[in-house]
Amino acid sequence: MENEVFDRVFFETLERSMEALPQAEREKMYRPCAERCVQGYVLGEMRRQFNECGGDLDRQYKKYGRSEYFFADIVEPGRVYELGYPRCLCPLVADGFTCPAGHCECSRQSILYVLETLLRGRKIQVKLLHTVLTGAKECRFRVTVGE
Repeated sequence: MENEVFDRVFFETLERSMEALPQAEREKMYRPCAERCVQGYVLGEMRRQFNECGGDLDRQYKKYGRSEYFFADIVEPGRVYELGYPRCLCPLVADGFTCPAGHCECSRQSILYVLETLLRGRKIQVKLLHTVLTGAKECRFRVTVGE
């Protein structure tokens, strides 16, 4: 029990220190964790859906954009989307290992990684709008797809 408390305090201290880093450095810190988190099931399922829908995000999000784990709203067809989660799905948060809102950079990086993998060569921007850790009821990100 004592080690568990130490681990949680250590992890939260580390996360809070990462929040103080410049954005580019935070992105580098969270990217490997984000890639690993979605590498298995999430990326495979998103790729399956994307391929089934002919490589068209609009078709994919119309067909699969609502579940208990994920939502996707088409803001501007072919270009702007709002993606997210109806609740925080991070296992580290669920296990009590982190709570700083800066940890949501990991989710932003995971969305970016999945979309960069699916839309190779396209410029993808992901902006955090709000998350459970910032006090919202859901986690929502705005995605812009460029050429």
